[in-house]
Amino acid sequence: MDRLLGMESFVKVVEEGSFAAAADALGLSRAMISKHVGALEDRLGARLLQRTTRRLSLTEAGRAYFERAREVLAQIAEAEDLTASLQSAPRGTLRLNCSTGFGVRHLSPALAAFQAQYPDLRVDLTLSDRIIDLVEEGYDLVIRIGILQDSALIARRLAPARLVLCAAPAYLAARGEPAHPDALREHNWLSYAYSSAGDEVHLTGPDGTRATVAVSGNFVTNNGDAMRAAALAGQGIVLLPTFAVGQDIADGALRVVLPQWRPPELTVHAVYPVNRHLAAKVRLFVDFLAERFRGEPPWDACWLAARAADARPEARPSARRRA
Repeated sequence: MDRLLGMESFVKVVEEGSFAAAADALGLSRAMISKHVGALEDRLGARLLQRTTRRLSLTEAGRAYFERAREVLAQIAEAEDLTASLQSAPRGTLRLNCSTGFGVRHLSPALAAFQAQYPDLRVDLTLSDRIIDLVEEGYDLVIRIGILQDSALIARRLAPARLVLCAAPAYLAARGEPAHPDALREHNWLSYAYSSAGDEVHLTGPDGTRATVAVSGNFVTNNGDAMRAAALAGQGIVLLPTFAVGQDIADGALRVVLPQWRPPELTVHAVYPVNRHLAAKVRLFVDFLAERFRGEPPWDACWLAARAADARPEARPSARRRA
């Protein structure tokens, strides 16, 4: 039996959790997958998998072999991608992970344009606001928004991700508009569960003055789109990236709160593992995104004018009750 196919069959069985799923993934029959894994065990003289009617588990030898075999297969894939890159036609599957809001609004349209150039490339996109382990979960590339922790990963800056305080006009009419960051304590705060700042808001004033305000509210979620929906419904004040609410601000559905005070600026990064030879599919897509988002991000153009107008005293209704 083919050694490489036996190795690939075994690794796929472990990754997929069953012989049937591995067979589907590799386009082989379940019997053929079982035969390849059995031949591999015979050649090694060791049992790699413990099989029961309900589940599979790795033996000690199987666990050691799986780690090395996966590395070997990854190196083979890199060699194939390197060859493909010489032809400028990446193939195979590009596994991506991105936050839901940015993924739907900006990454998905970018992917459509990229695949129009490279139709042979298959894209497997997962959208989640959860912080994932890129290497452990087998992604080629992750789009992350925020301040990155030190790691052995490579991060390439794609664009700024500006944050903005905003609320629905109806909420501000009912509760009053904050004139100073301290007034945020009296307002209902819509919280992001994964925020590194916790229940605090950090702002910088026009003269460089810094303010840290403890906030609280009756709504917390792990999804930016749910926060946006709550803000549009008039539930409270929210801190969100302009790529999520810029159009709402330009349309008047949301108003900038404390426009002279700036939240910290975040960054959109493309993050990928350190490889001696970066796979062509990853390199080309990162270059594509960097070019697409270079300069002033398209999602900021729609709200900058609205924020500037909102900051002028004459633009603010004089009868508005202030908190």
